[in-house]
Amino acid sequence: MALSESVVKKVLLSYTYVAIWIFLSFSVIVYNKYILDRKLYNWPFPISLTMIHMSFCSFLAYLLVKVFKVVELPSTMTRDLYLKSVVPIGALYSLSLWFSNSTYIYLSVSFIQMLKALMPVAVYSIGVLFKKDSFKSDTMVNMLSISFGVAIAAYGEAKFDSFGVMLQLLAVAFEATRLVMIQILLNSRGISLNPITSLYYVAPCCLVFLCFPWLVMEYPLLRDTSSFHLDFVIFGTNSLCAFALNLAVFLLVGKTSALTMNVAGVVKDWLLIAFSWSVIKDTVTPINLFGYGLAFLGVAYYNHSKLQALKAAEAQKKVQQADEEAGRLLEEKEGEATGKKTETQN
Repeated sequence: MALSESVVKKVLLSYTYVAIWIFLSFSVIVYNKYILDRKLYNWPFPISLTMIHMSFCSFLAYLLVKVFKVVELPSTMTRDLYLKSVVPIGALYSLSLWFSNSTYIYLSVSFIQMLKALMPVAVYSIGVLFKKDSFKSDTMVNMLSISFGVAIAAYGEAKFDSFGVMLQLLAVAFEATRLVMIQILLNSRGISLNPITSLYYVAPCCLVFLCFPWLVMEYPLLRDTSSFHLDFVIFGTNSLCAFALNLAVFLLVGKTSALTMNVAGVVKDWLLIAFSWSVIKDTVTPINLFGYGLAFLGVAYYNHSKLQALKAAEAQKKVQQADEEAGRLLEEKEGEATGKKTETQN
């Protein structure tokens, strides 16, 4: 009975972590849309908003790491490694955040989520380009099916904006490159960063990189807009949601798995599409849904294939460990038998 209760408790906790992550991810996306959209809060300054997020996250990450010591920093992180590995990742992350936040000005929430279905395609393609993934014809066919589905969804978009689509595609490309670079520059060197330590290292770096386009593109406009005063309630709660989302990722991946987060992400995307259509009153056409449905099936198959590959690798690892253990025991028995034989002869 105790085992049954512990299993139920574990399942309930897993669902709780999933629900928290979906809620926070949902909230950050809708909140950013509200702030940046010209028809809503009407503050179309995506670089400024991203810089506010990075400043807030840098400060809280510093408190959690240095003051409260919630997590430990990797001992292998040196100044040289930071400059060669973390700084390029920070540059890519700043571009990804800048472009992805900019899309809220031009595209609907529902269409943005449909375009984000291209992320596995971008990650796989860049992984093959940098030789982190091997080219497989069946995987490439799956990638093409996802791309075809997104293309149909784009064709059916009622308020298609080519500039907004270009921004979102750039955001996907930079984010995919960042994920591959993490594998090449950090994971391959035995360095694993959780969301808190990632923010501690990367957020200040992003802030510095974003200063350059901000000074040229947004600062002059903000300086001339003398009527604007920063609303600390709006931007404070928005930044808090963004930071809490990173903590939720830490909990979700740590207590469940990355695959669980991928599945939860699919649920979140459908919820956002429904919310965008029913509450924000964005137009979602049948062609939109048909195209995204095709892309969704392709992404689901890709996640399933990755899971099967992980299971196969894990099973092979266990067999190898069992073989090594059996070989070791056999050597010990042979050694004992040889020792006994020598004693008998003596």
